Amino acid sequence: MSEVKKIATREAYGKALAELAATNPNVVVLDADLAKSTKTADFAKVAPDRFFDCGIAEQNMTGVAAGLAAAGKIPFASSFAVFSTGRAFEQIRNSVAYPKLNVKIAATHAGISVGEDGGSHQSIEDIALMRALPNMTVIVPADAEEARQAVLAAAEYNGPVYLRLGRLATDAVFGADYKFELGKGVLVRPGSDIVIFACGMMVGEAMKAADLLAEEGISAAVANIATIKPLDTAFIAAQAAACGAALTVEEHSIIGGLGSAVAETLAETTPVPFGRVGVEDQFGQSGSPAVLLRAYGLTAENIASRAKGVIAKKK
Repeated sequence: MSEVKKIATREAYGKALAELAATNPNVVVLDADLAKSTKTADFAKVAPDRFFDCGIAEQNMTGVAAGLAAAGKIPFASSFAVFSTGRAFEQIRNSVAYPKLNVKIAATHAGISVGEDGGSHQSIEDIALMRALPNMTVIVPADAEEARQAVLAAAEYNGPVYLRLGRLATDAVFGADYKFELGKGVLVRPGSDIVIFACGMMVGEAMKAADLLAEEGISAAVANIATIKPLDTAFIAAQAAACGAALTVEEHSIIGGLGSAVAETLAETTPVPFGRVGVEDQFGQSGSPAVLLRAYGLTAENIASRAKGVIAKKK
């Protein structure tokens, strides 16, 4: 991993929006009265005439974004993930995905690392909701650099996009030389005994798990699956076949997210011993991010342990 200070992907999102303000006059930004938290305030400072605070009304914000997209603008609509996808699901489905409008839903504060806000604010089902929608592209950046590039790529892509961003400052996985490519998986660490497919902040944790496994003589590959949909099925099948075992890691429910997407692919193409690490069919709870990540098994130590369990099934 690159030796760069920890930065939250929501921070990178705000900076990327400010960058787009100067380069793309069609980009507009909408927020649901959370601009300081979602970091859309960075855009508002440099392009106030293209920033719209829609208030605590995600459903209406999504409808406004759809209208702006129909008029040729490129709207980024932001709120917390639990509200972006939960409160406004019908509007996303019928006003954005169904007509395939060029709306970017940029949701911050996803997963249990939201911390003390508790289960009501910890979105662990948003990937499942968004990947089930036809026409929707789903992106979960691993770190700040990938988040920045993903925002720029989303602005260039013509169609609905769901960008999942985090509150917590996370490890840097990629340097400035990294090139994000929509729809492509990336091998961030080679290995031969098992491949760990991860997304979001769990990519950094998977890298740490691979270090722990290496101390025991186990060679673990780590693959970053930033684009959950469209999924790079050929890449996933090839990596699983090369290692003969696979594990997924995500800060999301194991139902319907990265784990389900990879399981579906492997079941149809490359059946190998397989496991999923994530939130196991339960809601989050209040606590510090570090305590919650340990409680739900989203740590390098648990990932390494689960990886060994999957490898044991290879025989």
